[in-house]
Amino acid sequence: MSLGLVAVLGALLAGLLLLAQAGVMASRAATAADLSALAAADAARGLTSGEPCSVASAVAAEHGARTTRCGTLGEGIVEVSTELLQPFLFGQATGRARAGPPP
Repeated sequence: MSLGLVAVLGALLAGLLLLAQAGVMASRAATAADLSALAAADAARGLTSGEPCSVASAVAAEHGARTTRCGTLGEGIVEVSTELLQPFLFGQATGRARAGPPP
């Protein structure tokens, strides 16, 4: 009986750890997307040098991610999608962000 209880608790702990890891990876992907979009929007508005999507790719790479999609929507607005380079056990963590000038 006690051996079964230990097995159940071990399985619950393993599931909890996988869920926590998924949350951390999703947060990292979202952070990489946010920072990439902000940097690309600055480049699109001319506040920094460089082409917006190449700037976004460089920022994403610094955060362990790669840019899967990048596009300028006009008026300095940029939309970026990222994917972590390190895959998760059950899939790929992705992030998406849009940034532009203040309203």
